[in-house]
Amino acid sequence: MKPRTGPLGYGDPVQLTGPKQRQHTVVLAEGLAFHTQHGVLPHADMVGIPDGSIVHVGEHAYLAVRPLLHDYVMSMPRGAAIVYPKDAGHILTYADVQPGLRIVEAGVGSGALSLWLLRALAGQGELVSFERRQEFLDIAEANVAGWFGERPDTWRTIVGDLAETLGDHVAEQTADRVVLDMLAPWECVDASATALQPGGILLAYVATVTQLSRTVEAVREDGRFAEPHSQETLVRSWHVDGLAVRPDHRMVAHTGFLMTARRVADDLDVPSFKRRSNKASYTDADVEAWTPGAVGDREKSDKRLRRALRDARRQSDRLAAGTIDSDSRTEEDA
Repeated sequence: MKPRTGPLGYGDPVQLTGPKQRQHTVVLAEGLAFHTQHGVLPHADMVGIPDGSIVHVGEHAYLAVRPLLHDYVMSMPRGAAIVYPKDAGHILTYADVQPGLRIVEAGVGSGALSLWLLRALAGQGELVSFERRQEFLDIAEANVAGWFGERPDTWRTIVGDLAETLGDHVAEQTADRVVLDMLAPWECVDASATALQPGGILLAYVATVTQLSRTVEAVREDGRFAEPHSQETLVRSWHVDGLAVRPDHRMVAHTGFLMTARRVADDLDVPSFKRRSNKASYTDADVEAWTPGAVGDREKSDKRLRRALRDARRQSDRLAAGTIDSDSRTEEDA
């Protein structure tokens, strides 16, 4: 996972942005060329130039830069919904992710959050990822290998339910962080608390207020965590053109809630940490509304999953072979 810096060279992914802001990604390789309706740009013409240079295809100028992980995540094939970069950044911050930690992740999806976590670990420590569905994990593994060029040695993937199998793969009080991106994270609170060492962090990423409410109550009821904190992140871009300065008409608003809680030492008798939830605050009907089926689990068709896996593997193979051409997507388009 050596940083890609300096002049462009063979094997480097390069993002080319044309006159209409359409973006293409190629991987520089000997003997290959970038083809457009305006002409052909041999890859050799980009080798040795500084990152952030202008190259020409006919009379048309293209900006050539190495793509950011943000660009890759937003354009990679998806089998399941991804954690958007705005939330991934806050997850890395509030989970205090750093090299050398052992992080447990549940709900791999298409591998977006796994990519951010693995890069933050910087080849040190370990990421243990649980995913219930093999077809999702296949797509995620292809996407991760496509970005890093190979499967990171610090990544261990497991097909199974974290709530049932975490103890088989991670010993008690040996995890530093547990990150849950799933439909019913409250089902994994007990297993997470058992795996976390004192001072560790539990973070849950959920989409709806009912999921957030039940997760928070489960953490409080468990009694091994300090008071949980919940938040969401809204991102609004601005149009700036001379004196015409205003918010853009479109924005990346709600994508999900983040809940974090610190694992406390064993046998800690602090009433405020172990307070029981007010049973009058919700009824049996409310609990029923909190079930996974009620909060909604959008099933992906087998055809869509097969296509996403095929695209992810093709992209990974092209990166390894030295050629890929794909349009970038934005959070608004996703």
